[in-house]
Amino acid sequence: MHKTACSPSSGGYPSDCELTEALRARAMNRQSRPERSTAWKAALPRGRQVQLLLLDVDGVLTDGSITYLTGGGETKSFNTQDGLGIKMLQESGVAVGIITARSSEAVERRARDLGLRHVYQGQKDKLAIYEAILKESELRPLQTAYMGDDWIDLPILNRVGFAAAPANAVPEVRQRTHYTTERSGGRGAVREICDLLLEARGDLVKMLARFDR
Repeated sequence: MHKTACSPSSGGYPSDCELTEALRARAMNRQSRPERSTAWKAALPRGRQVQLLLLDVDGVLTDGSITYLTGGGETKSFNTQDGLGIKMLQESGVAVGIITARSSEAVERRARDLGLRHVYQGQKDKLAIYEAILKESELRPLQTAYMGDDWIDLPILNRVGFAAAPANAVPEVRQRTHYTTERSGGRGAVREICDLLLEARGDLVKMLARFDR
């Protein structure tokens, strides 16, 4: 283990030795990787197969809250960290899409901002849409992932190769998924899945290096 030989500086300013040690510590900290959970590590083999990530909206991309406006319409809040994660995942070669039972202009706008390839709103039969996407994309279930939080998502979750749920998902969903995030919907849960898939593909460190200069 490296031990510093720096003597305390006088005059209130760090010495050259102390500055060197600070830079060394910073470099070592950059090289260290976050400690991942056993569940995260166990999910990586499934993540390596994924070519398409599909997401529910309410309770996954948002915290599930819906605010009705007096003049009609509704508002939703989205997480910027989720957005960056989705963009990086798409850049890595994984397509991302939305299947939601509700319809919202806010969702349409968010999907457009993120450049999502598949956007299906107002879909009560999510499984039918999922199967249509499989046929169109010529993908096998093993190559797809889905993240949902409630019973309506179970038909797809039971078929995809990588089923995920946010921390706020109902118990019946969490029991049937391959990975449950530590974060809740609208609070970085989607970013957590994106990071997991990026790590599974061997692209997470490369993506981080673009920003950490």
